[in-house]
Amino acid sequence: MAKLRGILLGAIAPLIAAACTQTAGGPPVGMTAAQGMAYCTTLATLYSEYVGDTGDDLGTTYSGGEEADLRARFAIAECEEGNTAKGIPTLQNRLRDARVPVPPPSA
Repeated sequence: MAKLRGILLGAIAPLIAAACTQTAGGPPVGMTAAQGMAYCTTLATLYSEYVGDTGDDLGTTYSGGEEADLRARFAIAECEEGNTAKGIPTLQNRLRDARVPVPPPSA
C-alpha cells in the first residue's frame, strides 16, 4: 500500500506543480487585452483562409476548406475566452507548420 501511495504521489506531484505555476488567462506580456484579441483574430483569420476552416470563430468566415485541427480550435477557444497568451503561440505555430507567414503583433 505504501508503494502504491508513493507511485501515485510521484505521478501526481508534477501535475500539481504545473497547476500551481500556471498564470491566469489574459494577453501576452506587453499587450493590452484589446491588442491580444486583435492579434488572435488576425491569426485565426489567416489560419481559416490558408490552412483550415474555423467556421465563424472570432469573426472569421467559412472558407469551405478542410476543417481546422483540434489544436487550432482549442487555441481559438482560448482566445475567445480572453486567454490570448495561451492561444496566440499555438496559432503562430500552427501557421508556421503550414508554411504561412506569421505577421508580427501590432505595436
